[in-house]
Amino acid sequence: MTTPPEVLDAADPLAAFRDRFVLDDDLVAYLDGNSLGRLPRSTLDRLGSFVRDEWGSRLIRGWEDSWVDLPVSVGDELGAAVLGASPGQTVIADSTSVNLYKLLHVAAALRPGRDEIVVDATNFPTDRYLVEAVAQARGLTVRRLQPDLVENVTVDLVAEVLSERTAVVVLSQVDYRSGTLVDLAGVTRAVHEAGAVVVWDLCHSAGVVPVDLDASEVDLAVGCTYKYLNSGPGAPAFLYVAERHLAQATQPIAGWWSAADLFAMSDTYEVAPTIRRMLSGTPPVSGMVAVQEGVRMIAEAGVDAIRAKSKSLTAYAIELLDAAGLEVVTPRDPALRGSHVTVRHGDARAVTDRMIARGVVPDFREPDLIRLGLSPLSTSFAEVEAGVRVLVELSG
Repeated sequence: MTTPPEVLDAADPLAAFRDRFVLDDDLVAYLDGNSLGRLPRSTLDRLGSFVRDEWGSRLIRGWEDSWVDLPVSVGDELGAAVLGASPGQTVIADSTSVNLYKLLHVAAALRPGRDEIVVDATNFPTDRYLVEAVAQARGLTVRRLQPDLVENVTVDLVAEVLSERTAVVVLSQVDYRSGTLVDLAGVTRAVHEAGAVVVWDLCHSAGVVPVDLDASEVDLAVGCTYKYLNSGPGAPAFLYVAERHLAQATQPIAGWWSAADLFAMSDTYEVAPTIRRMLSGTPPVSGMVAVQEGVRMIAEAGVDAIRAKSKSLTAYAIELLDAAGLEVVTPRDPALRGSHVTVRHGDARAVTDRMIARGVVPDFREPDLIRLGLSPLSTSFAEVEAGVRVLVELSG
């Protein structure tokens, strides 16, 4: 017998965090936190203070006061709270796409003489498009993995295509369709044994899955901040370069913010010796402020506690979906999934539209998938039950 949601919510040690978000009075359930996280109330206050007291009062002096350091200082906070990364390896900059473009060039340059980039054929479109573009620009060949939707990318599947020609492997830690969690440490080891480097996309894992980049000896990583980090639509992304690669990390967008002396306005370009070398143009200060608020909430709750609730939320959703006879294409083992549950339905687009009209917001992915994104700090068990109940009703 399924445990009543109010019992689960009463026992939830993170339940109080839900009240620290702006909640939607007109919604029955918001189940799309894996696309855009809810707005933290602290971000409302912080952005108001920033506009009034920093931008409004300090104007250009704000750069000298603190803004110039934000890409690295907020990057270090994110690295410590979310990525398992020691200081000086993470920076906040640009979008995920721009950062991935930079890292693909860095990665390829780290392995001169090798001519293949490996990516799975089902990865997020941006990742695949950029791999193809960078490969074409650098005269490399793309090798594509063909993973199963649920089992997804495994160490054995990656090992099958690795060779002395492999320069770079590009993968997502959590599959954006099924929610399958890939073995980051195991795949990284296999790639290194083949003499290649790996670039990880952490968009669907950052803030909800313990990552441990340093301990796993990851080379390079990228991710967005507007999902489980709750930093707002279009918030700047992050990138990670392992300290051992920094001196050789040559990125393709050499802007003034990556120069060794930012304000020297030198006739010649000398790259910064630190993680700042991965910056390009002027960073979005208001966006970084929002990132900082989201990261600090994650740090307060703790990623391990967030992961524990994520497993419980997804298990509860799967239990409800199974009871209704709907097809779940997310791993049953909680250790093998991220924080969204995916249902396959022949009329998925129409069902999604009808759910939204009923006040339940999920996410549709072609051709027949409905994703239920469960964000542990802002999603309650009662919300999951209410949302799934509507899905079941409309799926008949």
